[in-house]
Amino acid sequence: MIISKVMAQLFTGLVFLSVFFRYCYSIAADTLSPNQPLHDGQTLVSAKETFALGFFSPGESKNRYVGIWYHKLPGGQATTVVWVANRRSPLSGTNGSLELNGNGSLTINSMMFLPMPTVALTNPVAQLLDDGNFVIREANSNEFAWQSFDYPTDTILSGMKLGWDLRTGLNRNLTAWRSYDDPAPGTYVLSMDLQGIPQFNLWSGSTKKWRSGPWTGIKFSNLEEQPRTYGLSFGFVNNNDEVYYMYNTTGTQIVSRALVDQSGMTSNFVWIESTGMWNLFMNYPMNECQQYSRCGTYSVCDIDVWPICSCLQGFKPKSPQEWPFMDVSAGCERLTELDCKNRSDGFMVVTLAALPETSNAILYTNISLDECGARCLKKCSCTAYATANINGAGFGCVIWVMELIDLRMSSHPTQDVFVRLAADDIASISNNYSKKNQSKSMVWIIVFSMVALIIPLIYFCSWRKKKMIQKDIRANGEFELAQFQWSTLLAATHNFATTNILGKGGFGLVYKGKLSEGHEIAIKRLSRSSTQGIDEFENEVTFIAKLQHRNLVRLLGYCIKGDEKILVYEYMPNGSLDGFLFGKEEGDHLDWQTRFHIIEDFGLARNFGDCDTMIKTKRVVGTYGYMAPEYALDGIFSTKSDVFSFGVLILEVISGQRNRILLSNPHLYLLGKAWRLWNEGKVLDLLDPLIGNSFSMTQVMRCINIGLLCVQEKPEDRPSMASVVVMLSNDDTPFPEPKEPGFKAIFSTKHDAVSNQNDLHTYNDITLTEQIGR
Repeated sequence: MIISKVMAQLFTGLVFLSVFFRYCYSIAADTLSPNQPLHDGQTLVSAKETFALGFFSPGESKNRYVGIWYHKLPGGQATTVVWVANRRSPLSGTNGSLELNGNGSLTINSMMFLPMPTVALTNPVAQLLDDGNFVIREANSNEFAWQSFDYPTDTILSGMKLGWDLRTGLNRNLTAWRSYDDPAPGTYVLSMDLQGIPQFNLWSGSTKKWRSGPWTGIKFSNLEEQPRTYGLSFGFVNNNDEVYYMYNTTGTQIVSRALVDQSGMTSNFVWIESTGMWNLFMNYPMNECQQYSRCGTYSVCDIDVWPICSCLQGFKPKSPQEWPFMDVSAGCERLTELDCKNRSDGFMVVTLAALPETSNAILYTNISLDECGARCLKKCSCTAYATANINGAGFGCVIWVMELIDLRMSSHPTQDVFVRLAADDIASISNNYSKKNQSKSMVWIIVFSMVALIIPLIYFCSWRKKKMIQKDIRANGEFELAQFQWSTLLAATHNFATTNILGKGGFGLVYKGKLSEGHEIAIKRLSRSSTQGIDEFENEVTFIAKLQHRNLVRLLGYCIKGDEKILVYEYMPNGSLDGFLFGKEEGDHLDWQTRFHIIEDFGLARNFGDCDTMIKTKRVVGTYGYMAPEYALDGIFSTKSDVFSFGVLILEVISGQRNRILLSNPHLYLLGKAWRLWNEGKVLDLLDPLIGNSFSMTQVMRCINIGLLCVQEKPEDRPSMASVVVMLSNDDTPFPEPKEPGFKAIFSTKHDAVSNQNDLHTYNDITLTEQIGR
């Protein structure tokens, strides 16, 4: 009896141990052999322990997948998944196993998940390498019969080829995960396009969202610049056998990856040992002008000006009536048709940051640029040409035989494109250029003459500005604003129906309207009971009309009828920054790079200049969460008050938290929290958790520092908006330590000033009209 009990206990122990070793034992080796399955709970680890392979469940999902992830990295740990085997066929339980069969094929639970070697192997092994590649080979050979690098998911690693093997028809592309919890193929695909001149295209379904442009010898045309500070080298191969892109790390301690994420961003990261975090150093598309064909045919997109779209010289809008509403999809057309018969056409030089779409372009590798121009003139269909290689050789050219689309300028132009124009248009451009040259001799005379007037003008500025604002807006034709008829706005809003109300601004209700031709508009109807007078109305119209910034909703016009004062804006369906930052679902879409761009655009919008004098008003109007102490308590407003508001905005964008004023619990006040974390050396705790680890620590620290400098209690301690803009754009400028923010004074405000407000957080009028990257 005793023996039987002992045997039973021993048997139970053996069963437990077998289960334990099956599910919890991590295979130390990097190699898998036939008849040695890898069970769920076990892992392969590469020789230097950089990568691991095994079963995992992403995010909140309970599905099981076989994948490869970073196992150990210098200075820290990272479990970032870089490859998924069965992304289309997840397992529902933890009974999965990965097995190498005797013929050299891999299966998961006896099911093949990817194309395997076409030739049967006699003594196969599968091995996880230190570069993250999972390979199958003969045991006595170093040649790969199959490799995971040929079947990427959403990530490219150093040494990986992205593109085509023309001998086998293999196309290596990146496909984003469907969601954070689901690695199944999602909407966005980055793939090599072989039509015309090879380039990468980012697709969302059948819609092209972004393109890399062709390889120019040192980089892809549509990339601003290639990073050189992270020890990376880049290469592009284009021959009869293969067309692919690859990057390599030049140092053994450099770890990098690039991926296409669920939002359609192509992002590049390097691992920073000193911080133990991934650092984002490049992502595309970075701005609105990098969206594919943003401005249509023969139109150039320039993110540094407003409006961002404009026709090339010698061209005009096809649908000019649509351009005030920023509908430029029709693009531009020639002023004068080309004269192919007599070959009287010429070329206009345009320096671009990106070559036009090259899917229908022709590449000549063995002719000079002059020969290229002559060949273009002989082709009636030729619209432009450019050099094909800018790495110093300067040989070879591209000829476009289609309408030019997706042209882009920036502060870093890279390449000259010679656009074909009719002789009359060339002469017109040349005459304009000659007149500019003739006037250059007068420039210095004018400059020195103006210097003598500058100092008196500074003192004259504030007085003159106030007088100018008092002019009737109806007599001010400078801004070319439309004066809408009262009947038009009644029809557009169904007599200002309550169902059309979008929200409430600082001085009245905002309605959604639709004009007879179908354009949607936002109508701000100033309240009749509001104490805002004609001065304030003129001030708002004047400043917004002058600004017309690319990240402000465009002011289309106004209407004055009796006591009614109305502003008409373009309607933006994406909503306000409030919804994007604090909305439960929408906030997920705001990564760090997007938030940083918001801060930069908003900074430019606030930078009206420092000509305003300090003004004292008896009536304080605005949102307490954004009011500077001197304005909330004493009614004193200046440009430094606007700096305070911008500082609050910076901290809200970074933290994703509302700047509520809660008298019952001052510790929840955002400025107080930021100040406490700054003094405790834990300021990164302010960062919105939704951002994750993909952010620049340097940028975050600098932005928080700037935000705290802007919200200092004393106006004289705060920087000017011009200084703030410089600080945001200059990584080398040392910043002073901030002083205590002006939040304590707010808490001493009389309770009756806020007693009638349940939620003291709303955005002021200008902020409500701003948007996040169209």
